[in-house]
Amino acid sequence: MILRYIELTQPASVPMMSKRYFFKTLFLFFYCILFRKPKYFPGGLHSNDHLYQFQCQKYSTASLALRSDLSSKTLMFSVEGALLKSSSLFPYFMLVAFEAGSFLRAFVLLLLYPFICLVSEETGLRIMVMVCFFGIKKESFRVGSSVLPKFFLEDVGLEIFNQVLRRGVRKVSVSELPLVMIESFLKDYLEIDVVVGRELKVFHGYFVGLMEEEEKNIIGLEEILRENKAVGTNIIGINGLHKVHGHHQLFSQHCKEIYLVDKADKRSWQNLPREKYPRPLIFHDGRLALLPTPLNALALFVWVPFGFVLSISRLLISLSLPTDISIPLDAFLGMHLTAPAMPKTPHSLYPNTSKEFIHKSKGVLYACNHKTLLDPIFLSVILKSSSLRGVSYSLSRVSEMLSPIKTVRLTRNRDQDARTIESLLNQGDMFICPEGTTCRESYLLRFSPLFAELAEEIVPVAIDSHVTMLYGTTAGGLKCLDPFFFLMNPAPSYTVQFLEKVSGSCTYLNGEKSKFDVANHVQGEIGKALGFECTKLTRKDKYVILAGNEGIVSRK
Repeated sequence: MILRYIELTQPASVPMMSKRYFFKTLFLFFYCILFRKPKYFPGGLHSNDHLYQFQCQKYSTASLALRSDLSSKTLMFSVEGALLKSSSLFPYFMLVAFEAGSFLRAFVLLLLYPFICLVSEETGLRIMVMVCFFGIKKESFRVGSSVLPKFFLEDVGLEIFNQVLRRGVRKVSVSELPLVMIESFLKDYLEIDVVVGRELKVFHGYFVGLMEEEEKNIIGLEEILRENKAVGTNIIGINGLHKVHGHHQLFSQHCKEIYLVDKADKRSWQNLPREKYPRPLIFHDGRLALLPTPLNALALFVWVPFGFVLSISRLLISLSLPTDISIPLDAFLGMHLTAPAMPKTPHSLYPNTSKEFIHKSKGVLYACNHKTLLDPIFLSVILKSSSLRGVSYSLSRVSEMLSPIKTVRLTRNRDQDARTIESLLNQGDMFICPEGTTCRESYLLRFSPLFAELAEEIVPVAIDSHVTMLYGTTAGGLKCLDPFFFLMNPAPSYTVQFLEKVSGSCTYLNGEKSKFDVANHVQGEIGKALGFECTKLTRKDKYVILAGNEGIVSRK
């Protein structure tokens, strides 16, 4: 083929086997094979791509959004070319390598990034799939449903989704990414009807790092195609202009109208705000708090050794030194702790009531929302009380040993837990997190009413935390490492706000104020102080969604 190409393109006045011309053409041939798509040679694999683009209409967000017939149309769109603002898929594979694999796997992927940039898009995609998925157990892979949706949602274009895609009666997404990475994000959060992606090969329950050549998840698409053919409705396709994907045959075969999205249009899009998500993102897992672009990933790997030393230093200072000394030192090392003044006068839940109260003989119970395992430590630091006691539903042995205050484990047996809490209240002040687990987003889970039934004086405490690099909570990882990851951040911050005291249900005669009323009131007050939304979701809901279990931590 190469000799035939030379013969056709060489001028008649130049000898056919000119040494200089031969090596020049040979270099061009191998350059196209290794680093570019073979589009310079007649009959190449992508010889019809330009014809495909010329047959499509130039997409304009404003013009397509003004169409009045979108509510009766089926929309087929490319995830990478027409939904996500970013054109790079590397950060999402880095998330898979880091969260589902290991630190070493993510580092190998970062080292291969320059080579991935040199080869063709398809070859680079296959390299990233091999590095990220080889040897990963299929049943335990939850990154696609617990980690990736958060970062995908933050990259969705507001104009294309809210003004165009959301109006379609049926929505079909087409992607070059593996299905295990995008299916949950598209179906669970964007309510997409059909997702067409790449299947991964599996051997004895483990991914082998290879993708299937043919798409296998097109059953739902075939049903939609039959329905549209029966009613005589055309399918509108939306694809990328500068990035024609391997699935463009689906667009050319089934779409009579195809609009192309330009990169310039993408840059003008706004990010889809959280309040416009079709379904709210309440739970997500993973350690990385930042999108691992190549530069962010490089900064992360450079910072980790320093962050580990900084985490140990902060922990030793807090555990070994008095509060008056440890607080300034932690602030010097980048810790930010904000604590507004605590109200001094008790305040009843119903201050205008004339009911008599039982004599208060128990300690004060601090009811907090839960952000990290460090909540009781910061609370005791602010109160300057080493005698504060607390309870927890699940606590690893390492975290229990490192805790500077006494922490008692609850058993989920209501009668036994009630006796434990009442015994601690008789000994003095204590804290409890009625949510039973942490929630990273601006939501409060349902408060268990047990604390409101036993306590006489309750102080609601609103807690919020902020990290920039690593999360200090996890649902599927090792909980004993949570404090270390939180303290590894360059400048983690904590805000603790004490609210007005309320009275527990046991302080009211005749049981007129139930424990549920008190628990809901405490939840509502904390939600107002933080600007969080109160939900009825429970601890069990979180762990079933993110980890496939009930979140029980073994003491062994």
